Amino acid sequence: MSNKTVRTRFAPSPTGFMHIGNLRTALYEYLVAKSQGGDFVLRIEDTDRERYVEGAVDIIYNTLRVAGLQHDEGPDKPGEYGPYVQSERLNMYKPYAEQLIEQGKAYRCFCTKERLDSLKDDETPGGGYDRHCRDLPQEEIDRLLAEGVPYVIRQKMPLEGSTTFTDAVFGEITVENSELQDQILIKTDGYPTYNFANVIDDHTMNITHVVRGCEYLSSTPKYNLLYEAFGWEVPTYIHLPLIMGKDAEGNVAKLSKRHGSTGFEDLIKEGYLPQAIINYVALLGWCPSDNQEMFTLDELTKAFNISGISKSPSIFDYDKLEWFNGEYIRKMSPEEFTSYAMPYYKEAVTSRELPWDKLCGILQQRVTKFTQIPEMIDFFDKLPEYDAEMFVNKKSKTNLENAPVMLKAVTDKLTALESWDKDSIHDCLINLAQELEVKNGTVMWPARIAAAGKKVTPGGAVEILEILGRDEALARLNLGLEKLGV
Repeated sequence: MSNKTVRTRFAPSPTGFMHIGNLRTALYEYLVAKSQGGDFVLRIEDTDRERYVEGAVDIIYNTLRVAGLQHDEGPDKPGEYGPYVQSERLNMYKPYAEQLIEQGKAYRCFCTKERLDSLKDDETPGGGYDRHCRDLPQEEIDRLLAEGVPYVIRQKMPLEGSTTFTDAVFGEITVENSELQDQILIKTDGYPTYNFANVIDDHTMNITHVVRGCEYLSSTPKYNLLYEAFGWEVPTYIHLPLIMGKDAEGNVAKLSKRHGSTGFEDLIKEGYLPQAIINYVALLGWCPSDNQEMFTLDELTKAFNISGISKSPSIFDYDKLEWFNGEYIRKMSPEEFTSYAMPYYKEAVTSRELPWDKLCGILQQRVTKFTQIPEMIDFFDKLPEYDAEMFVNKKSKTNLENAPVMLKAVTDKLTALESWDKDSIHDCLINLAQELEVKNGTVMWPARIAAAGKKVTPGGAVEILEILGRDEALARLNLGLEKLGV
């Protein structure tokens, strides 16, 4: 590879949501380029009209924007190598294929679909096609063209020897040429095949590094033979390991929806932060030179090196992603946390305004996904129905005999309290426990059950009572006394 600017391209097909595998490819292409001061190009490959999904191009743009992967060139940022949408480049492919015909490196194949189908059961060399049209006499070709017989253009693959290429991750790979089919370059409708268009686009866009999944390893010799046929410089290939998923039984298979959400937008909806997803996805197949795990995108750009990419498949671990997410949440400023949490607060609490900043104080250290918030705080909106048996707690040494006594004492003390703030409530209840010569928990447990109606709450009795406010808190404590028959 010559000393020209590193250029990578992300070339998704607009067929729907952005899979984690696609996102990782985009991220690594971004990092390969940016770690070497290069350009990251967006190209939309939209020629497969059968799989085209309306709105999918917007999903691509939105995903790159939210993920922070800013492209230098693309349909919305034209540079000197456009157009950047494949369907707008259709007129350029056939002349390249015809150039190969003139040089004796490709040929027109007039075989009908029926004839090709009949070969599928035969043991034919060249991967299923018998090269019937490879050496047709010129007069026969002219006659068929004059009659308007449809044809495809196929590449002449070498019949003997082998093709070797070097991949930056998997090293040197050799394929016997006898295994290679005379691949189709141009289809009967004049459209290029995916493989052919890719090579033409990458060369004409000056792409230096091609990053893609290892499922494309077997087709790489075909790409290389095309580069060689044109006399073009072969790009650096970087094939990425598979991303696997693990089911409940521990079985490992290629990541799919049965393992959980596999799309970027779906993970966002589930409460994962974009920066946590990007950080985690970066480590699916790449290992930094030290043991650092938490990276901003800028830090990833500085630390990234192609040599750190692994050959081994990686497993998408949702628990690990959630750990990352929790770490990112805890690193937020209180203001940032409140801003992210507010839609979830409003979803759960509709009947009153709460001191949201105080909620941040008890939630930020506990949540690992913002979507957990509504279920954690819905009791602030409305006291749930609960049974008196909830006042019984072995660890706190509470039972149905002492709970009414404790709750009555708590209610009387708090009713007389002048200042309703965390410290005052805390000191009041701790002093009460000392007065009654009981454990703190023996006082706190009944107070928390009466205030929340739930055994598990984000925060203890003191925090909950403060956030509820004097009137609502005392009303709930009195309801608890009624439930206990006081």
